[in-house]
Amino acid sequence: MFSIREIIDIAIKIEKNGESFYREAREKISNPALKPVLLFLADQEHEHVKWFEKLKARMKTTDGNQKVAEISESMLQSLVGDQTFSLDDASLSELDSVEELIELGIELENDTILFYQMLQTFIEDSDTLKELDEIIAEESRHIEILREYVG
Repeated sequence: MFSIREIIDIAIKIEKNGESFYREAREKISNPALKPVLLFLADQEHEHVKWFEKLKARMKTTDGNQKVAEISESMLQSLVGDQTFSLDDASLSELDSVEELIELGIELENDTILFYQMLQTFIEDSDTLKELDEIIAEESRHIEILREYVG
């Protein structure tokens, strides 16, 4: 069974993976116009990590008082599919073009949005939902920013 805290841990991992991806991409690409964009995206992902860490700290740790339902691993797997949100298989050195790098970033952002939309169903607090909506909107803006660089 997964608790909301464990699901938040997955969200933290997703954001850390995104941050690492954008920082590594910034170091590897030669396009000077794209470097500040990748730094901006990495910094945003870092801020999302901090937000999820605060959210996790606010969640009650006692099972007796926890209002959030637990879900089974199979249900979570069916919701997120085979996506591991890990970029380990995507070596930046093997990408042939900036376009491929950007497409990979867009894929990561889209998968992240889908995961956060699933996460919304487990959050009851309206302020927290509003903040998560803002993060989803930021992830959508990341896609728009990246698309500006696709030929």
